[in-house]
Amino acid sequence: MKKGIHPEYGEAVIRCACGETITTGSTKKEMRVEICSKCHPFFTGKQKFVDTGGRVDKFKKRFGLEQ
Repeated sequence: MKKGIHPEYGEAVIRCACGETITTGSTKKEMRVEICSKCHPFFTGKQKFVDTGGRVDKFKKRFGLEQ
């Protein structure tokens, strides 16, 4: 391997929005993520449904579905 062209690889801390911290190895010292395995619906079994800007309501009105 050539010397001087590779980034420094060291310990990194990953912080989730839920408060979870994970220590791993990376070329960055710290990373922030919005969702991790502790709060992701696939791993927790809890489905979170987020209605962005009333899109679901608009769809139901358009096609005359029950609300």
